Amino acid sequence: MNWAARFNVSTTGSKHSPSFQARIYRVSIAQIIQIIIALGLLNVWFLRNSKSTAYRGGSAKTLKEEFAAYGLPVFAYYIVGTLKIGSAISLIAGLQNSKVTLIASTIIVVLMIGALSMHLKAKDPFKKSIPALLMLIMSLFVAYSNFHQGLT
Repeated sequence: MNWAARFNVSTTGSKHSPSFQARIYRVSIAQIIQIIIALGLLNVWFLRNSKSTAYRGGSAKTLKEEFAAYGLPVFAYYIVGTLKIGSAISLIAGLQNSKVTLIASTIIVVLMIGALSMHLKAKDPFKKSIPALLMLIMSLFVAYSNFHQGLT
């Protein structure tokens, strides 16, 4: 049984093959995840920056305190903030541009690996690593979904 029959999708009247249609479906899910990532990052850096959450590293109450708790210099807060905000905006702007999306999601992957390593370094409970882990997984999916399109 092919995928179209399995998911009750009609391919009649379409000029595209079922495999092409499956790719379109995957990309649209990637775009939804792309928006979730972007809004999540913008929420953390603009709306929740100075608010205490259960996910802050160490005993930090704000995002800036979290960087200090990890022993990072103040400028790291500004560099990471600029990269995350810029990447979030690029994810939104890049909804129709795979190259932009690939670059932005790859930057977020690297930043989330860094965030997870900081949680490990500080010996935070696993719960505090969950947001960074979810962002990493979603960013990997978005990067993978745009990889071949972004290279052309």
